[in-house]
Amino acid sequence: MRNNAYQQQEQYDHYVVDAPSELLEWLLANLKQSRSKVKATLQGRGVRVGGKVVTQFDYRLEPGMKVAVSKVKKAAELKSRYVRLVYEDRHLVVVEKQAGILSMAAGHSSLTVKAVLDDYFRRSNQRCTAHVVHRLDRDTSGLMIYAKEMQAEQILEHEWHERVYDRRYVAVVSGEMERDEGTVASWLRDNKAYITYSSPVDNGGKYAVTHYHTLARTTQHSLVEYVLETGRKNQIRVHSADIGHPVCGDVKYGNGDDPIGRLCLHAYVLCFVHPITNRRLEFETPVPVAFRKLFK
Repeated sequence: MRNNAYQQQEQYDHYVVDAPSELLEWLLANLKQSRSKVKATLQGRGVRVGGKVVTQFDYRLEPGMKVAVSKVKKAAELKSRYVRLVYEDRHLVVVEKQAGILSMAAGHSSLTVKAVLDDYFRRSNQRCTAHVVHRLDRDTSGLMIYAKEMQAEQILEHEWHERVYDRRYVAVVSGEMERDEGTVASWLRDNKAYITYSSPVDNGGKYAVTHYHTLARTTQHSLVEYVLETGRKNQIRVHSADIGHPVCGDVKYGNGDDPIGRLCLHAYVLCFVHPITNRRLEFETPVPVAFRKLFK
């Protein structure tokens, strides 16, 4: 452990502040670097004040504060064809995952969002790991939160339904939807083969409610927005099949309709109250291009 800490320290130049100043002004005055390079170091999480990463240009420095500036030429970036970093602070990250990658390890698969994030944290000298807060199926794409510390993870896990105030999915479903909007409610229960069964009466499973809104339709397919009132396993996929319009590309609950060679389900809106700062954070990704092309 001591060697690792020593190597970590050696990657930074250390300074002590001698007069009040804003961080960007202080860096420009004390580092022999261009304004663009100093800004890039700040935005790339290469500056620490009192041991904590700071990215705010106007962060207030007071005499005696300790500033560490990374010697690494370029801050690590999250580069993955499966995961895009949408938002990051010291407590959590929001990412957009592609179809085909697991949220976390299961069985022998090593391709997981958690593994991609842990690698990024290691390369950017962040002493944290990705804590799974919620999951998306391997073949579902879209927005996800991962905590960077136990406190944030525990709060999000225990207060999920209070903190997440808008969570929407968009799907391409098979056939032309008859209704513009509606609600599906049923009890969902898994059998021994992990197939989720839906029942209009209590079957010992969990009660699930899904609201839907038709965004576009052709005679072959419909583009549908789903809002979850409850977050049960495979809820949208099972409820879609219940109303006679299964999600396209769904090998488990579908009807063989597979227009683009993937499960056509995408988590595109995620709004929640931050577990530590209590700020409202709202994220939206575009409907996947492959989905939209079916409705031109």
